[in-house]
Amino acid sequence: MKPAKPGAGDSPTRKPLVEKADAPAARKSPLAEGTKAPAFRLPRDGGSTASLSDYSGRKLVLFFYPRADTPGCTKEAIDFTRLANAFAESQTAVLGVSADPPKAQEAFRDKHELSIPLVSDQKHEMLEAYGVWGEKSMYGKIFHGILRTTVLIGADGRIIRIWRNVRVDGHADEVLAAVRAL
Repeated sequence: MKPAKPGAGDSPTRKPLVEKADAPAARKSPLAEGTKAPAFRLPRDGGSTASLSDYSGRKLVLFFYPRADTPGCTKEAIDFTRLANAFAESQTAVLGVSADPPKAQEAFRDKHELSIPLVSDQKHEMLEAYGVWGEKSMYGKIFHGILRTTVLIGADGRIIRIWRNVRVDGHADEVLAAVRAL
């Protein structure tokens, strides 16, 4: 096959292609502090739904966790449950989000007596919109999954703070301290 001549078939108004790595959509996460939080409407434990608009006028903490009823995720959910009243006193709601189906979320909630709502994003639409679905590695294997992240959304619907690569120990307390400092 002969290489095309430079400019052959190009229209004069066509711009050169941008390398994928340079394109804004190719960045790891489109989410940034100060931007509007992406809207969502997803099933939650108990059979109802949860949406961003449900929390309009209130602060909202979204903690994204990889999988229900695993050690780190369990500790994180228990810690947010332990602090649920303190978050409520600060006019802040808390939602846990994973890709687990609602029935698994309910079993997780019941087993550990969790009081915070658990949201299910099996299609990964919210997870991708929030930039928390990505490449991970474990024991030398590469796979896609939830990157443990927490997002604090202000009453105006804008992102106040993002915690990436969360370490579970003390994290819920750190988020509460950030909420109280507002």
